[in-house]
Amino acid sequence: MALDSTLARPKPAPTKRSAIRTLMRDILRDRWLYLMLLPGIAYFIVFKYVPMYGVTMAFQDYKPHLGMLNSPWVGMKHFERFFAEPQFWMLFRNTVLLAVYNLVFFFPMPIILALMLNEVRSGGYKRFVQTLIYIPHFVSWVVVVGIFYLLLTTENGVLNEIIFRLTGEKIAFLLDPDWFRTMIISQSIWKEVGWGTIIFLAALAGVDLQLYEAARMDGAGRWRQLWHITLPAIRSTIIILLILRLGNFLDSGFEHIFLMLTPTNRDVGDVFDTYVYVKGMTQAQYSYSAAVGLFKSVVGLGLVLGSNWLAKRFGQEGVY
Repeated sequence: MALDSTLARPKPAPTKRSAIRTLMRDILRDRWLYLMLLPGIAYFIVFKYVPMYGVTMAFQDYKPHLGMLNSPWVGMKHFERFFAEPQFWMLFRNTVLLAVYNLVFFFPMPIILALMLNEVRSGGYKRFVQTLIYIPHFVSWVVVVGIFYLLLTTENGVLNEIIFRLTGEKIAFLLDPDWFRTMIISQSIWKEVGWGTIIFLAALAGVDLQLYEAARMDGAGRWRQLWHITLPAIRSTIIILLILRLGNFLDSGFEHIFLMLTPTNRDVGDVFDTYVYVKGMTQAQYSYSAAVGLFKSVVGLGLVLGSNWLAKRFGQEGVY
């Protein structure tokens, strides 16, 4: 009986000192892994967390000669002005439409391309195609817009010359507002879709090949294998990347949009990013532009929290 009672006695809870000792032992054991983390941690601290102090500028009437510590506080004045601006709904409509088009047309493209590459059996050909579609990612937006300009301009543009010989007319792609969003999405797909396949190809590489063998033995064809094995295997990756993309929902890409803007398409091309540039850099309204930027960030944070909650609600893995 004495022996049984000794065995049944619960172990004492670890003390704070023992927990610290265990933590230090784990850190020393994995010290090289933690050392590799330091550059990434330093990057986020210096370039992400420290600049967050500048958010206070959105609630001030910032004066450069006074600095952020001595500039007068104005509360929500800049936000009230922004929401009352006649341009607000135009900027909101343009930004949201571009974001939705990116979500509908751009986001699925890397997934589709990764699934197509995953079906290629020739290793050499697969690597060649991957290299070919990765290259545009390293091309600057200035070069991309320049290439499209040479193709689409009405003055000796290659594509317009072909259209002219076939129809006798030329299309002002670069000036017509109806073509603006189509060109923006097309350029984004051409430049970034190949690079976006990297994560999905990595996820596909982790799929157990025995599942495909079992499916083939049961008579499943390529489409059945894709639907019942491949897509469920990368579902969590798709959801996580979708949540992260929603965090940048209102980020249309300043450089890309700015390079494509002309006086004739500004009504459909002006977005929050270009508006911040005009107000902050060209008109020196620093506090006002900071308020607009903070509004974008708050919306993005709300979308991330909401989409992550929905993912958890439906039994999927979220970001946290």
